[in-house]
Amino acid sequence: MATAMQNMMIYVTDTQKRELQKRARQRGTSVATEVRSAIDLHLTGVSAEELALLDAATRRAESDIRDMVARLGRANRKVDAALAARRRGRKGRA
Repeated sequence: MATAMQNMMIYVTDTQKRELQKRARQRGTSVATEVRSAIDLHLTGVSAEELALLDAATRRAESDIRDMVARLGRANRKVDAALAARRRGRKGRA
């Protein structure tokens, strides 16, 4: 179900308008969408500092996950090599 939109007129500085337009272009959205997102974020009570901390934690988690995947890949290749060597050894005894 679509949410009914209400028209509002707000005043922003030239800098705010330029930054909103820039962000909308980067994200492929509209200025109105960016303003609504900013309002939603403000209404949740999440501060800019908390959002920055969450962003940093997310980036760190992504990095840690990439490292784990790489380590698991190396371990998997070692196990595969050991199993292949074991199979070759069994064939030699048969």
